[in-house]
Amino acid sequence: MADSTHNKTHEKIHGATVRFTGDSGDGMQLVGAQFTQVTGLAGNDVMTFPDFPAEIRAPQGTTAGVSGFQVHFGDHRIYTPGDKVDVLVAMNPAAFKANLKDLRMGGVLLANIDEFDQKNLEKVDFTANPLDEDALKEKYRLITAPITTLTRTALADSGLSSKEIDRCKNFFALGLTYWMYQRDIEKTKKWLETQFAKKPHLAQANIKVLETGYHFAETTEVFDVAYEITKAEFAAGTYRNITGNSALALGLVAATELSGLEALYAGYPITPASDILHEVAKYKNYNIRTFQTEDEIAAACAAIGASYGGALGITASSGPGIALKSEAINLAVMTELPLVVIDVQRAGPSTGMPTKNEQTDLLMALYGRNGESPVPVVAASTPADCFDAAIEASRLALKFMTPVFLLSDAYIANSSEPWKIPLVENLPEIETDRIKAGESRDGYKVYARAVDTLARRWPIPGTPGFEHRIGGIEKDENGNINYDPENHDKMVRLRQAKIDKIADFIPELEAYPDKKGGLLVLGWGSTYGSIREAVLRARKLGYSVSHAHLKHLNPFPKNIEAVLKSFDKVLIPELNMGQLALIIRGKYLIPAHQYNKVRGRPFGIEELEHVIVDLIKQ
Repeated sequence: MADSTHNKTHEKIHGATVRFTGDSGDGMQLVGAQFTQVTGLAGNDVMTFPDFPAEIRAPQGTTAGVSGFQVHFGDHRIYTPGDKVDVLVAMNPAAFKANLKDLRMGGVLLANIDEFDQKNLEKVDFTANPLDEDALKEKYRLITAPITTLTRTALADSGLSSKEIDRCKNFFALGLTYWMYQRDIEKTKKWLETQFAKKPHLAQANIKVLETGYHFAETTEVFDVAYEITKAEFAAGTYRNITGNSALALGLVAATELSGLEALYAGYPITPASDILHEVAKYKNYNIRTFQTEDEIAAACAAIGASYGGALGITASSGPGIALKSEAINLAVMTELPLVVIDVQRAGPSTGMPTKNEQTDLLMALYGRNGESPVPVVAASTPADCFDAAIEASRLALKFMTPVFLLSDAYIANSSEPWKIPLVENLPEIETDRIKAGESRDGYKVYARAVDTLARRWPIPGTPGFEHRIGGIEKDENGNINYDPENHDKMVRLRQAKIDKIADFIPELEAYPDKKGGLLVLGWGSTYGSIREAVLRARKLGYSVSHAHLKHLNPFPKNIEAVLKSFDKVLIPELNMGQLALIIRGKYLIPAHQYNKVRGRPFGIEELEHVIVDLIKQ
């Protein structure tokens, strides 16, 4: 990469965090995704965090309408999308105002000076241009560029309308950051040619703007440093960048193939779970079908119908939709049919903040149904882990003939990271106990149970000799309606014992890196990366602290009590008001310490590090 006539230096660094911000229509998600793809292909480890408003078209130029995309990348293992950002791209005053607090001291503020006019400043209550303040320039390295003007100049003879030209300015900003971090511009040019194959004039327009931004940074004096980041070390294999929702979809397809069954994914659109339906629909050539229903209740019932007919029923939603599905899920508990229920959690209650994340549905997954209604609960911890979690939830549903909750959240769903594509022969087996035609019916009872799992067998309607009745009314082992107190007590306890039995078929909990010591930080779900990085930082300071993360939340691993009691203190950080902590204290009488926030955003690494150190010092 050639230097210009100006004095340019190349500085080697280990990693960086870049955040693109602008209006929800400015294409920040698009350029952020491209930066991520090119960075991954350059050999860096990377994680992303898209952040956008819930409205389809939020008020333009206001902080409520700001959309952002954060990328953390480096030459080492990346656990989170990063805390404080090194480069903040602000396309307008609203983006500047909403995000400046997250720019590290001495970081680069790259602002589109054209949009800092009086009209846009007034929209966010600035009485003067904040970019002119000396205090700002003392705290940060301010770089202003006339992005809108230079985009219009570059495309003056393109024949595009003014509106079409302004839509290209996001690629100017991308070109600037590509130069700063030595990214390969050619890969994005090829992507644009493919993306706009039917509209080559748009491809060429965006390519020209991308090149203009790149060369502006290369030739202007204000861009005086380009950063070099060497490749990260990965285990041998084939990798692709993947989001949590995409990984869930692939995991469900894989589970269908591993089980040898057909599957039905029945869903109703809801943020942030909708993309799972879109992704699964791409795999219609496999044995999984999609069905977009008229509402959430119909989706759950359709999935149960598929399971009754001998397929794997799958449905997904977020908190409000899960509430609507609860009666149908209870039917699956009572009939003991395999059903995978995916809850991509979001900030609530009610409609809440649909595009923001929380971990507030754990108690709903465990107890949010009438009666004694136990179900297994599995939680994914990272975007890539969603693949394994989908297979695990399907395995438990089919082996134990039960609905299974799979918890994800908005952060995992939309974030991305490199995923090592597994070898098929290394994937787990998925067992079923379907009754085959020609089997002897002697001694058969609908709710008779296997000794090792306490699961009932799976008779498929139409199998000669295995006609049966199941339903929501309590029955005895023969499938006959039975209201006797003794029978109801027996069946309730059997359904609970079956779920408890699952603990014999899941891995034990592991504390990393020490098996005992001063402090154990116990987490679940999307807090994995922040906790792990914070624990590692605290250990570098000499503190005795370890990390354990729960994938199985019901039942817990058999050794959880022993692990917890091997440490002097236990800390449970959650993006809720303390739901797991409540269960741990009540079940094991361990005085676990809580750290809770419900801000619609992930934990910061630095904030957890401070919490850990402060607790150890107490």
